[in-house]
Parts: sequence; C-alpha cells; structure tokens
Amino acid sequence: MAGRCESHPQLVNQPLDLLLSLPALPCRGGEKLLRRLFEPLGYEVTARCLPLDPRFPEWGDSSVFEVELKTQKELYRVLRHLYILMPVLDNDKHYWVGQEEVEKLLERGQDWLSEHPERDLIVTRYLKFRKDLTRGALSALQPLEEAGVEESVETEATVERALGLHEQRLDRVAELLKEQGCQTVGDLGCGEGKLLKRLLTNGRLARIVATDVSPLALERAAASLERWHPQRREAVELLQSSLLYEDSRIEELDAVALVEVIEHIEPDRLPTVARNLFDKARPKMVILTTPNQEYNAVWESLPAGRFRHSDHRFEWTREQFRAWVESVKQDYQVEYEGLGPEHPEFGHPSQMAVLRR
Repeated sequence: MAGRCESHPQLVNQPLDLLLSLPALPCRGGEKLLRRLFEPLGYEVTARCLPLDPRFPEWGDSSVFEVELKTQKELYRVLRHLYILMPVLDNDKHYWVGQEEVEKLLERGQDWLSEHPERDLIVTRYLKFRKDLTRGALSALQPLEEAGVEESVETEATVERALGLHEQRLDRVAELLKEQGCQTVGDLGCGEGKLLKRLLTNGRLARIVATDVSPLALERAAASLERWHPQRREAVELLQSSLLYEDSRIEELDAVALVEVIEHIEPDRLPTVARNLFDKARPKMVILTTPNQEYNAVWESLPAGRFRHSDHRFEWTREQFRAWVESVKQDYQVEYEGLGPEHPEFGHPSQMAVLRR
C-alpha cells in the first residue's frame, strides 16, 4: 500500500488485471452507494445483497453484500481505495477517530480523493461525522481552482511568510538547544524536518529523536535528511509516535521541542499530552511555541474568528498560554519569550515557553 516492494520493484507501478472478492462487505447505503464509490475509480462492480438469514427469507435482506470488483490498476492504488472506501461503506469506525485518521485519509487518498465526485461524502463518513476533522480534511483536499474569492484566505504559511516568522522560530529554538549544551534532543511533531536541518549543524548533538503521527511527513523528512546532511543521517531516529500515548523512546532526553504543535491537538486531550510530557518523558528542558491569537488582528487578510491554519484546534492569547503552562509545569521553571516583530497592543505573532527542570 505504500507503493514499495523490495523483491519486485519493477511491478510496483505496473497495472495488473485484478479481481477482488469481498464475500461479506457491510454497505450502509446499498448497491447504489457501492457503485457511486467504486465506478468513478474505474471498477466493474458486481454485487449481491445477502439475506439476514437464508433459513428465514421472510426476514428480508441484510445490509451486507457479496461483492466482486474487477479492474486494471497498480496493486497499491487498489489497496488505498479499499483502505478508505470499506470503512465508508460500513459507515462506522470501531475505534477513536482523531487527527491520525485525517493523516491516513490524506495519505491514502492523495492521488485520487480530491477529484472523486463523492469526495465530501467519503471524507464525512470516514471521519465519523466529526465536523472539526472533516473541515480540515476537505480544506486540504480542495483543488485550488475551486477556491473562490471568499475562501482564498491566507493560511498560516502565507500570512507569516512576509515576516519570515517560521524561520525565526526554528532558528531561535535551535539556538536555545545549542546554548543549553544539549546532547540528546527530541523534535516532537517534526513534520518534514525543517528543525532537524538546523539541529544537524550542531556538532554537540549525539542523538536526535524526531517523531510525527504522519508516516508521509516522516518519509519526506527522511528524504530531506539525505539531501541536507547525509553524513549525519545516523544521528537521527525518525519515529511514528503521538503525544497522546506514552512512549518510552522519548524518555531521558536532555531537551524536547514542540514547535507549533499543541494547537493541532484537541483541547480536551491536552491533559494527556501534559501528563506524557511532564510525568513520563520528563526531559531536562521543554521548548513550546504556539501562535499568539491576539496578533491575528494585525493581518487584515485574516477574518475575525479565523485561525491561521485550517487544522488548528485552538489559538491561545498570551494570557491563556501562560495559564496553561503554569498549570502543567510541575517542577519546571519557565521563561516566556515572544517571537517575531512586536505590536504595541497585540504583542508578538508567536509565543514561546522554555521550561527547565
């Protein structure tokens, strides 16, 4: 499904004549929905609705179908289609649906979902009707040509680009870690690895643990490391992980950095993040950065009430950020710092807390 095969790499991108047999597929929406989902992707669909119980035909039909799908495609594409569309047909997911599922949806649907005529239905059902998650996923999938004038609101990347704010954040975090003399560092929520690029120029660092919930982001980070610092690639451990779970692999580090990470987490799950960070991992130093919501008023292109990024679950004022840090810091001493040009009323566009145990 990842599009790789060590033993037969020449077959990865070769279309194959495939017949898929699904002997018992829940389909809440019937054969009509089944065809609406698979036929636009080039599948020939054969379906037979199964009775609730063959012994009692008067009970009628079930919502389960015996299905055959015939197509000529690369195997990894077919597997990606099934990975997304089978839960959509079932119309239920039997585990917690959170941001990790958005990442899976965008990764598995990256080359087909945005153009599917049932895109909105697929996203809504796959994310179990979670409006907060659905909005972010649909925004990420929306083709650029569909974005009207009202929706062409500058995103986090564009509104901050003129200030070079993201570069300032990363430079300052890397500078702090170097000043502290850290030898083992965690970049939690590393994304595509822009902080790693800076950390690898620090000759003191013997070990860097970089984590992210997105396998796609980790793949891109790995590719970037090979371009930037192939000679120091062995110093970096790229791990799929989430701050919502205990992970012994990030324990006993000199420092960890969460650069623009916490605002992507649901507020009701922040206590879990704090517990895993300050009770379990307990690094000697923690660096947190997050947008300053008050500064949004400076950007006329950012309407009132709109976050800088569609995936942000919240954006804190300076007072709210400090109140949260003070409530979770335990035996850490904390210093606060603003990042970017300071506005006399609204402060800095980004805010940072540096906690030392």
